[in-house]
Amino acid sequence: MKTILFFGDSLTVGYGLGSVNTESFPALIDQRIMTEGLSYRVINAGVSGDTSSGGLNRLDYWLSRPIDVFVLELGINDLTRRIPPSITYQNLEAIVKKVLAKYPNVKLALMGMELPRFIPGAMITEFRAIYKRLADTYQMAFVPFFLQGVAGIGNLNLRDGIHPNATDYRTIANNVWPVLRPLLDG
Repeated sequence: MKTILFFGDSLTVGYGLGSVNTESFPALIDQRIMTEGLSYRVINAGVSGDTSSGGLNRLDYWLSRPIDVFVLELGINDLTRRIPPSITYQNLEAIVKKVLAKYPNVKLALMGMELPRFIPGAMITEFRAIYKRLADTYQMAFVPFFLQGVAGIGNLNLRDGIHPNATDYRTIANNVWPVLRPLLDG
């Protein structure tokens, strides 16, 4: 059986859900994998509040086991902590390089983040660009905006207005599946 590692923050772990084992987006992807009879097991390696540097620091633990597909979803907490996008990019790139060094044939997917265009500033513009640049550089399967159709929609988010609810995670899984599914062939 092959392994898909979902490596991210609270959006990956399923913060605030009643059951992250059935409602988080990795769990929903796992359900689709089972429905299609694919021979993959899903590991949810999300940590609430994690930053790109935090992810880089904890990556070795997860690389101690075989990984066939690596799904990366980190960076938004960097922005909320005002970490320069150039540093976020360096950390995300270091994560990808480490994964590739250990597993050269791993398939990679990147969950991109966007911020509303009405938020001004060079830092925001630079942040928007790091995901596409990373995906292009490493030929990663790419979801340009992980929270497409979810972000800012009040009834689809938890009370904090940031984290998706169970309905939102279904939308996210529907957005991610068409990008992830081709990686599971062969």
